[in-house]
Amino acid sequence: MDKTDVILTQLLMQNSRRPYRELAEILNLSINAIHKRIQELIKIGILRDFTAKIDLSAFEMSIVAAWVWGRSECKLLDEIITKLGANSSIYWISFASGNLLYLGAHLEDISKLEPFLDFVKKEGKIPDPTFAIIDLPVHHPSSTTRKRLLSSLDYKIIFSLNKNSRKSVTEISKELNFSTKTIKRRLSKMIDEGLIELSVEFYPDASNDISAVFHLILKASINKSEVISLLINNYSPNILAPLVCNNLPNLILCVVWANTMKEINDIRQRFENEDVFESVKLNILHTGHIFDTWRDEFLRKKVLTPKTKINS
Repeated sequence: MDKTDVILTQLLMQNSRRPYRELAEILNLSINAIHKRIQELIKIGILRDFTAKIDLSAFEMSIVAAWVWGRSECKLLDEIITKLGANSSIYWISFASGNLLYLGAHLEDISKLEPFLDFVKKEGKIPDPTFAIIDLPVHHPSSTTRKRLLSSLDYKIIFSLNKNSRKSVTEISKELNFSTKTIKRRLSKMIDEGLIELSVEFYPDASNDISAVFHLILKASINKSEVISLLINNYSPNILAPLVCNNLPNLILCVVWANTMKEINDIRQRFENEDVFESVKLNILHTGHIFDTWRDEFLRKKVLTPKTKINS
């Protein structure tokens, strides 16, 4: 991948239904060039399912987003991935150098945290895992309150788009037997209100590029929000995701992409030269897996059971 591919991927992860024309305008490319790049990324396996899910903020429960990491004593990676991936809270697993294991999870509430960590210790064979509670992703910053619940038609639309979020409104309307006007209105409303998450499954390990997780420890009294802004402004598009760890106040986790190890080391040196970090550590990622979770099962149950009357 080049940096244009990475920016394109980030734009699709933010909204996988972005029109090619809009992507072309942002990247100053032709529509045909955008189409070719996306098709090549799909062919290589870097981009896979274009997904639609119920946005985390749309649930009534107090969801906890967590990252867990630690060194696994397991020697058979495929076996451990199968066991961990069966947990309905885990959406992402990645192995790093030195048998270090990273997990991303969405827990339905804080009471699930302790049993979840026990599960990770047992099935991941990680004696001493570290966990971080991170901020939930905000896909629609303008949406600050929820004024309505999703209707049965909303659930059906999300389900229709679940593994193909670029499906046209016409296709959805034929599938659900509603007018294109109704489908367009309801989908636009969900997007505007931040009730639907439109993204794409991203597998950077399918390329020859390098991905790493940087553990950045802040110096005392440094403002974390200002550091996040510094990282985004000065290190994009190499930084894929800076993560704020709420229970580890001096730690920021950064997923970083680069073409070569030299570029990764250059980024490390730049981090070390910043006047805000007490220490900088990195782990190279080599294998990644994405899984369906309880969110997907919740959606399936909503669609496959009788629905109440639709409120227009």
